[in-house]
Amino acid sequence: MSRPIVIKAENVSKLYRLGQVGTGTLSHDLKRWWARSRGKEDPYLKIGVENDRTQKGGSDYAWALQDISFQIEQGDTLGIIGKNGAGKSTLLKILSRVTSPTKGDIKVKGRIASLLEVGTGFHPELTGKENIYMNGAILGMTKKEITRKFDEIVDFAGVAMYIDTPVKRYSSGMYVRLAFAVAAHLEPEILIVDEVLAVGDADFQKKCLGKMGDVASHGRTIIFVSHNMQAVQSLCKTAIYLKAGKMEDIGRTDKVINNYLSREIKNCLGRSWSPADAPGNDAVSLLRAEIISTEKDDVITVNTPIDIEFEFQLKTQTNLNLSLIMNTVAGNCIFNVGTPSKPMAPGRYSSRLTIPGMFMNDDIYSINLIFVKDTSAHMLYLEDLLTFEVVENAREGNWFGKWPGAVRPNFEFTLG
Repeated sequence: MSRPIVIKAENVSKLYRLGQVGTGTLSHDLKRWWARSRGKEDPYLKIGVENDRTQKGGSDYAWALQDISFQIEQGDTLGIIGKNGAGKSTLLKILSRVTSPTKGDIKVKGRIASLLEVGTGFHPELTGKENIYMNGAILGMTKKEITRKFDEIVDFAGVAMYIDTPVKRYSSGMYVRLAFAVAAHLEPEILIVDEVLAVGDADFQKKCLGKMGDVASHGRTIIFVSHNMQAVQSLCKTAIYLKAGKMEDIGRTDKVINNYLSREIKNCLGRSWSPADAPGNDAVSLLRAEIISTEKDDVITVNTPIDIEFEFQLKTQTNLNLSLIMNTVAGNCIFNVGTPSKPMAPGRYSSRLTIPGMFMNDDIYSINLIFVKDTSAHMLYLEDLLTFEVVENAREGNWFGKWPGAVRPNFEFTLG
């Protein structure tokens, strides 16, 4: 049985004028009026450039969004992903009715609560308590309904001590905690959350994701924008991938994320530094990190054995061990492996980790390296040193799609 559609976007586009707003707009407005009076299309809709921040445009106008179409059923959880400047926040503002599309239509059925930036919908001069009641009233809640939820909101936000203090005196973390608590607890039919949760600490982010999952389980709709692919994958059933204002993909979340990462993440199989520029500190510095394989053109398949090599300069006498963490770029840890701890004098050293073929699954991976003193004290932590993609062996193929699981080891498995 199909569920009712709560949001429907049809060919939504948003055009912004570049440069100083208000300069020379009278002539543009007159040209628009003249075009409309003759039944013609707005002439400036034809000259807007694509929203590519890295290139200087040849027009005074840029498309933040172009021809975005999708629909969301009641109870769906939709993630929106893409690089900075892809149009994610613009789309959320249109869905939240903060701004209107230049072209196209948005149809929304139900009350929307939006958390687009720190303090969305809050009045800085009002107290936390007053803002809760004001936001509830905006959402169409009665005073009795808000009072029933009040203690739960304050407890979730963890701001009981400051609830009678004007929110202009809140820290950014307190602001976000209270804003999210209000948005999630006042029972909107549609909850829209932007990357603003990144302001909070790890425990609060986990708490928010759990709350959004609970909201979704009660049949309400969630739209979630984040650069944290692991959070998007754990929360959202479907996803949209935006690039330069255009919709590149829509569908099952894991499929869309893999498509996004394969297009946006570039291989980095080797890095080296001079001693003067090497990342590090007074105890240790890294001189080289490299992934070595036997494949040509830097293509690593699931069958390819690889060696991960490091060269480093140790500057003090230390009981040292190295810890290597391999993550997918979506944020899932595949393994964490360490060397034995051993006393080492100052000097230049190297280390190597060998990963056999038929162990890694087809995915995109990043390497973190930790220098550890006395098995517990971190001397140096280097994230995302190397990035590489493992692809399916084209000669074997894989008729059912991506091989399931974090790894795909070639264990002996007999029959009969």
